[in-house]
Amino acid sequence: MNALKSGQNLATTIARIILGIIFFAHGCQKFFVYGMDNVAANFDAMGAPLPTFSAWVAAIAELVGGAMLIVGLAIPVVAVILILDMIGAIFIAHIDAGFWTADGGYELPLALIAGLIAVGFAAHGPFAADTHLIKAATNKTSTNKTSTQVDA
Repeated sequence: MNALKSGQNLATTIARIILGIIFFAHGCQKFFVYGMDNVAANFDAMGAPLPTFSAWVAAIAELVGGAMLIVGLAIPVVAVILILDMIGAIFIAHIDAGFWTADGGYELPLALIAGLIAVGFAAHGPFAADTHLIKAATNKTSTNKTSTQVDA
């Protein structure tokens, strides 16, 4: 592996872990700081559809999705789920406040979407569970093909 590839893998890994920490923290905040009843009430006040269900989906997506990003598991799937979560946040909670985060705007969810696009669809590098699972599955498939060919 050349230095450029190593640097890209390291940068992607760091970005993925940082995004994972952010989402995990927001999920924890919903569950353990605000409480799900308060989160659902807040979602209702903002006009979210099915506010209790939406609150639980967002909290679970952020908590579990954040943890999965940290360990590097199912990265593209998690990225899509969290992008949808952030699109919902933009249009339900932030769009009316304008762009700037300081005003309650959509700047942060938009930046998180950009980060999720960048890490969700890039090579995951050696520090992601996906890399090792894909490698193991590829080796198993190769072994099965080889043993089938030998048996024939």
